[in-house]
Amino acid sequence: MEQVNFSRVGEKMYHQVLENGLNVFVFPKPEFQKGYAFFATNYGGMDMRFFLDGEWHDTPAGVAHYLEHKMFDTKEGNALQELAANGASPNAFTSSAITGYYFESTEKFEENLRILLSFVSVPWFTQESVDKEQGIIGQEIGMIQDNPDWKVFMNLMAALYKRHPIRVSVAGSVESISHITADTLYACHKAFYDPANMTLCVAGNVDPEHICDVAREILPREAGPIALKDYGEKESDRAAQSVIETAMEVSTPIFQLGYKGAAPEKGEGDLKQQLVAELAMEALTGNSSPLYAKLYREGLINQNFAYGYESYPGCSFLYAGGESKDPYAVRKAIAGEAARIGREGIDPQLWERLKKGLYGAKVRGLNSFENLCVGQAQAFFAGFDYLRFADLFASVTKEDAEKLIENWVTDERTALSLVTPKRGKEA
Repeated sequence: MEQVNFSRVGEKMYHQVLENGLNVFVFPKPEFQKGYAFFATNYGGMDMRFFLDGEWHDTPAGVAHYLEHKMFDTKEGNALQELAANGASPNAFTSSAITGYYFESTEKFEENLRILLSFVSVPWFTQESVDKEQGIIGQEIGMIQDNPDWKVFMNLMAALYKRHPIRVSVAGSVESISHITADTLYACHKAFYDPANMTLCVAGNVDPEHICDVAREILPREAGPIALKDYGEKESDRAAQSVIETAMEVSTPIFQLGYKGAAPEKGEGDLKQQLVAELAMEALTGNSSPLYAKLYREGLINQNFAYGYESYPGCSFLYAGGESKDPYAVRKAIAGEAARIGREGIDPQLWERLKKGLYGAKVRGLNSFENLCVGQAQAFFAGFDYLRFADLFASVTKEDAEKLIENWVTDERTALSLVTPKRGKEA
């Protein structure tokens, strides 16, 4: 088993590729009683079109999320209840890019790990149970569609992107999930839940070799074919539309500004872009930036203001948003600050403070087993090791952030999503 040392942050990680193609990552934590396991597949809400067994498959929006719900069904009952009864705290999530199943426990860790690996690798459901789940997920979809924060974000994706499937809700729609059958779920499990398309990340007082032995015992012995994903034609640099607006039951306008970025490279180029983009947003709109203080002082933003960077296969973007009495003024102010930075640069002293602050936050995050395991799984699918951020951080320069702001925070790359109060309501 390969041991990888990350001396800058005082962490070590064990890595093994099993005979079936599964990548296993273990972070030994002998000083802790608890253990955490994260079993993930490189399959998310975006992956609706794929090539397997000599043909292209087009699936309805929401299959990955639907499959996550149904994977807890077993012939014996429900794996979620079984894990909980065994002293574990289990759950799962589906994002646009991955689906992950996990648990944390302080006892019976190996027994719980066996349960996790078993139910995720062996699907079991009937058409009757699939039909029953449609009502449950339909209610969930209805609730999120009534959520203005969800609406403003999904509208932003539709404004930024013309074709990329990031613009499609992970849960799908009531109409799209009505086309999901048991055969659909079995086909997608075969396509993406192969060990060679998955990773197992474990942190705790465990023996790395033994974790691999358990995985070998439970999971299929050989790798199957891996589906080839298709995200459609490459997007242009321009936002699909400048403004999108929806009226909902809100008292104050809610907005999200998006700035269309470059598709991330596979590997450490992805990590470098992430670090540069996060620091660029701290300098542009962060809590310590001159612009944030100005906007807050003028009452254009409040404590709900949030900002950041996200990336997925084939796309990336900066975002900033919250509540505002005048979102257009915020858009104009950010554009003005980006232009100023283009002329004058980022203040060197501010830059050093931002770098130290972000680095410290990332190091503190390593105290969380969840951050370690989920972060490593996401990083592995993107082609790098999560803890490599400590080595790359020093290479990120002020000029990198300035260049990113200059290239990305432009009128043609900008989209504004608005949720405004409905008019004509009675007092």
